[in-house]
Amino acid sequence: MTVVESEIIKGDWVAPEAGEVELGPYGQRWIAERKLQPRTRENYEDLFRLHIRPHLGGLALGAVKPATIRSWRSKLLDGGTSEPQAVKAYALLRAILNTAVKEDEIIRQNPCRIPGYDRYHTPERPVATVAQVFALADAMPARFSALVIVAAFSGLRWGELAALRRSDVDETTGTVRVPRKLAALRNRMEFGAPKSGASNRTVSLPAAARSALAAHLRDYVGERPDALVFTGDKGAVLRSGNWRRAVDWATALRTAGMPERFHFHDLRHTGNNLAAATGASTRELMHRMGHASMRAALIYQHATSERDREIAAGMDRRIAKAQPKPKKSTKTTNPTPPAKPTKATQKQATKKTTPTATPDGTPHATGTRMARKIDKC
Repeated sequence: MTVVESEIIKGDWVAPEAGEVELGPYGQRWIAERKLQPRTRENYEDLFRLHIRPHLGGLALGAVKPATIRSWRSKLLDGGTSEPQAVKAYALLRAILNTAVKEDEIIRQNPCRIPGYDRYHTPERPVATVAQVFALADAMPARFSALVIVAAFSGLRWGELAALRRSDVDETTGTVRVPRKLAALRNRMEFGAPKSGASNRTVSLPAAARSALAAHLRDYVGERPDALVFTGDKGAVLRSGNWRRAVDWATALRTAGMPERFHFHDLRHTGNNLAAATGASTRELMHRMGHASMRAALIYQHATSERDREIAAGMDRRIAKAQPKPKKSTKTTNPTPPAKPTKATQKQATKKTTPTATPDGTPHATGTRMARKIDKC
């Protein structure tokens, strides 16, 4: 057996080119060559520039080991990087090195295989009540009231709402198409395809959202089919940061009695919880939310005692509806009263219940284990 074969078996073998290819240029090329949404590309570039290249960029791919990854993560956290950012950087580095393993075959194993490094605890986001949604809508400037209501009851994302055009709204069927989104990039706003293929969908609106949207279209939206549904006072596209300042979001939250940490995106969270509470299936929730995987949909299907009672009540209604109705009798009959016991039947009953007796006259219960032992004596 050669030395190379031995190293391959033990998992220690490294391709010769692994000592020549540095992580910095390789990672930058990986991002440039990937088919990514513009916003995703910018996020990857920022993660690589800020958290990966300064620490690992000068290392050869073959020199990056699990111990290197552990030391790198510790430096990030000790240097003030938040855990969510560290997790995102780790996930990006793992994806880059997966390509080096599986496609380019430069390294044999991915060093990013440390349990727990790809997860972090996310506090549960607040959920608004229906009353709070309407209170928040009332606290908004009039032209943004419908934006809050539609966001809460449709489950659309901010970028999807900001990209809606009049032609996407079907007032007859009460539905909204989501064929595009608006992304805020570093130096510009850009319309593009939705987040994923599953995000390109048509969503049915409940009556409250349909009514609010119809009034908004009448009062604030031009007649052209390509007119944006939600815009600023001067017709400009919405940008989340500027919009929050323009509507004084913090004051509106206090006025509506909402938690201070409530984000606009939590309105989508509220709508998804409402949809799940109706008993929608996982597949139906995935379509409404615009998700390709079941993971997010399952989060909203956690059982609650209140929902369980609603399900039981719904079952009662279905059972009652399906039960056959009793047939009406055409004759009226009087039930026959039970016959009174005679002296003979009473005597016979008394005789049957009288316990048998032992030879010495002591009564005992026959049939039991103890009775059989006594009988054998």
